[in-house]
Amino acid sequence: MSDRIRLGMVGGGRDAFIGAVHRIAARIDDQYELVAGALSSTPEKSVASALDLGISKDRAYGDYKAMAIREARLKDGVEAVSIVTPNHMHAPVAKEFLRRGIHVICDKPLTGTLADAKSLVKAAEKANALFVLTHNYTGYPMIRQARDMVANGDLGDIRLVQVEYPQDWLTVKEEGADNKQANWRTDPAQSGAGGAVGDIGTHAYNIACFVSGLTLDSLSADLDTFVEGRRLDDNVHVMMRFQGGAKGMLWASQVAPGNENALFLRVYGTKGGLEWRQEDPNYLWYTPFGEPKRLLTRGGAGASDAAGRLTRAPGGHPEGYLEGFANIYTEAASAIRAFRDGEAPSADVIYPTIQDGLAGVAFVDACVRSSNRNGAWVNV
Repeated sequence: MSDRIRLGMVGGGRDAFIGAVHRIAARIDDQYELVAGALSSTPEKSVASALDLGISKDRAYGDYKAMAIREARLKDGVEAVSIVTPNHMHAPVAKEFLRRGIHVICDKPLTGTLADAKSLVKAAEKANALFVLTHNYTGYPMIRQARDMVANGDLGDIRLVQVEYPQDWLTVKEEGADNKQANWRTDPAQSGAGGAVGDIGTHAYNIACFVSGLTLDSLSADLDTFVEGRRLDDNVHVMMRFQGGAKGMLWASQVAPGNENALFLRVYGTKGGLEWRQEDPNYLWYTPFGEPKRLLTRGGAGASDAAGRLTRAPGGHPEGYLEGFANIYTEAASAIRAFRDGEAPSADVIYPTIQDGLAGVAFVDACVRSSNRNGAWVNV
């Protein structure tokens, strides 16, 4: 492809998990070419990591500021940058690139604090560049189908939304040793005020709102830290009241043995209900009230156009986590190409925006405030 988008990356060097995921996602549909990077917090490791990936030495940067300044001056400089650092670095990195007109594709949550999120939103609104947030589950075909069905009125008026995201990888204390993921995700200075609620609770909250189309009004949250010595929550229960009268419940946990990435969404309305599980993502259960359950499959009979446009393989061939990320990257590529031409992207191009990111950080902030007040109801 002659017009691949020139992509840079900040974070995601040696031993980093999410950086590799983003690089794979960016290449699945052959929309991007990784040409520059500041991949680690230390210059030596950053340069070495870039060379590992085939980035030329003159575009392997020791820090993100130097990268932003030089790439903005180059005729063939990066058009977009992926930010895959710990949460506390999202805002300062994004601002450096946004102010130079470079599009930002940022991992979630948007920032570690609500103040940083609001500041970043202001910077993005002033910038001549796009901001894409990689809530990858919004890129799953059957989630797009579920969203369409709700919007089309197949479920009637939405009454109930239940979502959960249990894991078990922090059931015992992993931080403080060589587990890089555990170390930064349980560190308030890097992760922010939320532990499990920020790491996976934001995914659950985002997908609930994305599919239901609802806007949260207030919540009551109970955050727990079950592992002794841990500085952030590892389990959260939230009751939610949405604008318009719908109610919801959210559970996120990283101390639930037997669960890996068990994101599970249920939406119920006056005319029917939907159920979807991330660990079985190619299937969507639909139950019209008073009728038998119907199994809708990605690539199969009953799949909508919204699901079909994000589907690559025939039905029965699993698509999931990496493809979901890839769909977000490809949606972003469509938007970036339209931006090049001074046009708006096609109406069916959907990706999480900085406003979705702000909503997620506001959700975490409200959960922490509520829990600190013994579960008091607070406005979001």
